Amino acid sequence: MNFKVYILWSESLQKFYVGHTNNIEERFHRHNQGYEKFTSGGTPWVMICNFDCKDKAEAVRLEKKRGESEDSWKIIK
Repeated sequence: MNFKVYILWSESLQKFYVGHTNNIEERFHRHNQGYEKFTSGGTPWVMICNFDCKDKAEAVRLEKKRGESEDSWKIIK
């Protein structure tokens, strides 16, 4: 099963969100429909990028690493 790590941007919150999933289309939809408590206040979310991972363990490691360096992404805006 393929996993992805993804980075979302909320213009209204001026914040990034990093997550991982094995169904990126469904997960992105859930974030933008307000089904996910943590991201429900930041809709609409924009997909900035996503990264392929070989398995869930790799996705969790990458998600954690990306989440630790959030301030460095501000140059993406």
